[in-house]
Amino acid sequence: MALSGFFSRLQEGLKKTRDTLRTKLDVLWGSAPIDPARLEELEEALLAADLGPATVEAVLEPARRLFRQEGATTAEAMRRLLAERIADLLTVPSPKRPETAAPHVTLFVGTNGSGKTTTIAKLAKRYRDGGEEVLHAAADTFRAAAIEQLQIWGQRIGSDVIAHRPGADPAAVVFDACKAATARGAPHLLIDTAGRLHTKHNLMEELKKIHRVIAREIPGAPHETFLVLDATTGLNALAQAREFHRAVSLTGLIVAKLDGTAKGGAVIAIASDLALPVRYVGVGESAEDLQPFDPHEFALALFS
Repeated sequence: MALSGFFSRLQEGLKKTRDTLRTKLDVLWGSAPIDPARLEELEEALLAADLGPATVEAVLEPARRLFRQEGATTAEAMRRLLAERIADLLTVPSPKRPETAAPHVTLFVGTNGSGKTTTIAKLAKRYRDGGEEVLHAAADTFRAAAIEQLQIWGQRIGSDVIAHRPGADPAAVVFDACKAATARGAPHLLIDTAGRLHTKHNLMEELKKIHRVIAREIPGAPHETFLVLDATTGLNALAQAREFHRAVSLTGLIVAKLDGTAKGGAVIAIASDLALPVRYVGVGESAEDLQPFDPHEFALALFS
């Protein structure tokens, strides 16, 4: 997909958040100049867009500094300042990919319905299109549909899926997948897991067990642990992200379901709060709709 086409999809995906901001800020943007007395209106607009109190304070810090120095600014300068600050908050360096022998193991976690399985398949297709072999571990054994879904995607894109019967021990699936990936020298092993609420202690403990099995079978793995976020969830996802990060040390975020109903401000809050990079963003159902995340494009689409 052409970059311009993807950018237009990104704009559409942020429509709800952008409209929320526009409704609150139209009067502010129309005033000249913008001065410290308007700061409260700006703060309310950003809070309404699901950025969260801590992130709003971080976003507004340069504006406060500007007001102390200049006393006022234009609407266009303020819009540019906000976009630049949000892009800065989203620019978190990704962990350096370790120089290890194959396979490179990526563990995917998230809540029910976040879009994990589909996201894994889309990422696998990106690797396959680049000529790299991919092996999947269908460790979401709680849902027979998840196993079947991954197998169908595997057939479609030409990648093998290691799976057991529904209800099997997920750690056993992961063990077999690690053995198979190592024996084959597969460049990538992508591990699906069951959706779980961060408040369910036994499920989080099971996730830790999966993590330990991976680390035991492949030293240094998992090399990446991605939390797949449903972009429509909003700030409720922040508590979830914190618990997943505490349990399995996330290395990045993938934002799925960034459609017209998404609450894009929460993406900024979660990435900023946890200092985690957003690695990919999904704006539709096709495999091409999963693209590497660009903080500057995201901020530009938010205020365009």
